[in-house]
Amino acid sequence: TDAEVSTRKKTFAEVQTERQDQAERTVLIKCPSKINEKKLLQYLSSHGNVKSHFFFENRGINALIEFSEKSSIASLQDAVGIPSATEHHVVPFKSRLFTFTLKNPVSQHVEETPLHLSPQCHIPVKDLIQKLCLADSISSQMYMLLNEYQLTEENIKLRFLACSLVRDFTRAYFPDSTVKPFGSSVNTFGKLGSDVDMFLDFHNTGKHATKMKKGPFEMEYQMKRLPSERLATQRILSVIGDCLDNFGPGCVNVQKILNARCPLVKFSHQPTGFQCDLSVSNSIATRSSELLYIYGCLDSRVRALVFTIRCWARVHGLTNSAPGTWITNFSLTMMVMFFLQRRSPPIIPTLDQLKELADEKDKHIIGGYDCSFVSDLTKIKPTKNTEPLDVLLAEFFEYFGNFDFRKNSINLRKGKEVNKPEPSPLYIWNPFEQDLNISKNVNQPQLEKFVAMARESAWILQKEDKTQQIINKEPWGLAALLIPFGRSNSSKMKNRKGIASETIRGLLDSLKLNNANSQQKAVGK
Repeated sequence: TDAEVSTRKKTFAEVQTERQDQAERTVLIKCPSKINEKKLLQYLSSHGNVKSHFFFENRGINALIEFSEKSSIASLQDAVGIPSATEHHVVPFKSRLFTFTLKNPVSQHVEETPLHLSPQCHIPVKDLIQKLCLADSISSQMYMLLNEYQLTEENIKLRFLACSLVRDFTRAYFPDSTVKPFGSSVNTFGKLGSDVDMFLDFHNTGKHATKMKKGPFEMEYQMKRLPSERLATQRILSVIGDCLDNFGPGCVNVQKILNARCPLVKFSHQPTGFQCDLSVSNSIATRSSELLYIYGCLDSRVRALVFTIRCWARVHGLTNSAPGTWITNFSLTMMVMFFLQRRSPPIIPTLDQLKELADEKDKHIIGGYDCSFVSDLTKIKPTKNTEPLDVLLAEFFEYFGNFDFRKNSINLRKGKEVNKPEPSPLYIWNPFEQDLNISKNVNQPQLEKFVAMARESAWILQKEDKTQQIINKEPWGLAALLIPFGRSNSSKMKNRKGIASETIRGLLDSLKLNNANSQQKAVGK
């Protein structure tokens, strides 16, 4: 749509600011089950103009209401009462979460029009597979998957609202702090149902620097001093965590994980239904989010391929939501980006190329690392590559099925395969912290499983007879790749030389080699 194209060209910072402002004008209402949309909006309009709204299901019906003016919230809050303490006593923290019940529900039994509820999670894979079989090409299957899984406008609003509600707490201690989402909530690669990663930021940059230059004195606040930044982070998160635990409406299962490499507070935010991870500002994580945002906006094929590969990896147990030795979604996304940089002509630019396009305002040096790259999307030339998605999918499996992981590493700065600086099974350079491998956790068996699955998938796409499969009502194209291999009906397995046969062939080859070697030795004697 045209609207989408125009939003696509905004810079990352513009989009974030816009969404944060939106969230500050927003409230969340738990509605009665027989809610009349018109009456609700009519009532709310008495407090100010309602700019947008939607309903969703989460332990009952909820409405997210965005007012045009922030002052409307104060007006509404003045009209809202404190719950009567019957069996519970309440913590009198007045938030932007309300419960509406009908005063005389009897007269309301007529429901004129059913409410439209915005889905906040994606359909199960088995339903997706059935839908995919109705598409007319692998490319359209991939776009279909993207549409089912990507974050909706409504879900993004809900994510920013969750951050804004946490920020209402942090502002009690740190008046100019902000709480911002990072990672998949903002980088255009988030899927419905994923956690919200948020961080607490104290740097209200820019505004202050100019004022400080004036006057004859160097002036600074007296602040508590601690031996390390880490300790400060742990103390702040500990207090905010307790605060959410003790006073936060709907904040449950609060866990403080303060000894982790990156200290964080995990909690469930029941009103929005999100699982949240709160940490203290991580500038490099923000740069990574923005880099992916840029790549995701440059070409529609980028996101379609990433979502497809991630879904494929999840189905085959190559990725897992629990931490461990498997490939993470972030590593997988970086592998897709690298593959797209390697196409001829390239579909996306390398990080070094984006850095060359950067101007003064794009300069970011963080902890000694140069994290500069262009933020204005219009400065990046569109690709001349016109390869369709089905070709890219098959080529992705082909490329990594035959990649020399023993020798080479993946470097997005250069867009080149470079020799591994150290012997990890899978080496993907951290795009910003140049001495780190983002896939250090991956072990050899997991990497081998990935390679085997990629080869098997390339093989299935090659051998496929789409017409025949449609006649036989068998899953075809992408749908065939989203069924765990080896589980499909046995007749198909018989006429398909899959992983097993590859393994056997490998064994035979090595036997032949050994045989040949021993014969040579015998001859040599």
